Amino acid sequence: SLTPAAARGARRKKRAAERAIKIMFWLETKYDVLPEVCLSFENWKEAASSTSDFDLLWCDTAIAADRFMKLKLYQKMNHFVGMSSITRKNNLGRNLLRMRKQFPKEYKFFPDTWILPTDLSDFKQQFNGKKQTFIIKPDNGCQGKGIFLVREMEKVPVDFSTTYVAQRYLQKPFLLDGFKFDLRLYVLVSGCDPLRIFLHKHGLVRLASEPYQEPSGKNLAQSMVHLTNYAIN
Repeated sequence: SLTPAAARGARRKKRAAERAIKIMFWLETKYDVLPEVCLSFENWKEAASSTSDFDLLWCDTAIAADRFMKLKLYQKMNHFVGMSSITRKNNLGRNLLRMRKQFPKEYKFFPDTWILPTDLSDFKQQFNGKKQTFIIKPDNGCQGKGIFLVREMEKVPVDFSTTYVAQRYLQKPFLLDGFKFDLRLYVLVSGCDPLRIFLHKHGLVRLASEPYQEPSGKNLAQSMVHLTNYAIN
C-alpha cells in the first residue's frame, strides 16, 4: 500500500493527467443553457469548486478586481477588468462624451447626453420654451424599468442619491413597418491588446408592439410605442 505522501502525489498526478486532456470549467450562472452547452463537449468537465483549478470561468455578474489578479496565464473569464466603464449607463455616457470631445466627427452617432444630477444645470437650459422631448433612464436599470419621456423640467427627478442618464429623444427614428425597433449585433471580444473582435452572423431585432407616433403630451407615457424592451412588449 502507498504511504499518505505517496497517495497524495498519485492523486496530484492523476489530476494533472486529467487536466492535460480536459477543459475544466466553473459556472456562476442562472441560465440553464450554459451548463448544457459546456457538458455537450466530450472533453469538458465541471470543476469541483470556484477555488479549484479551472480553464474557463463564466459569471453572470461583475467580477471583483482581486479575482482577476489571482488568475493564472491559461485561465479565461467572460469579463474584462473595468467593464463597468461601458456596461453602466452613466459610465458609458461619460466615456462617450469624453470621446466626442476628442473625436467629434467619429462620435456624432449618439444623441446629446447628460448625466444627472452632475449635468443638471446644463440640462435645465435645454427647456427653453421649445417643445423638445427627452428620455430619462436610471443608470443601473434593465428591461425598461424606470425609463420615461419628459417635456417639462418639473417632471425630471432631482435625487442626489440616484444617477440618471438623460438624452435628447430622436423623434423621427427608423421604423420597421411603422413600428419602432432596435437592432442588436453580437460580438465576441477575445482580447484587448491586440484588439480582436468576432461578429456573430446572427443579430436580433426587438420591436415596439404599438405603431410609432411622434411624442406628444398625450402619448409620452405609452411605453409600448416608444420602448422596444421585451419586458414591456
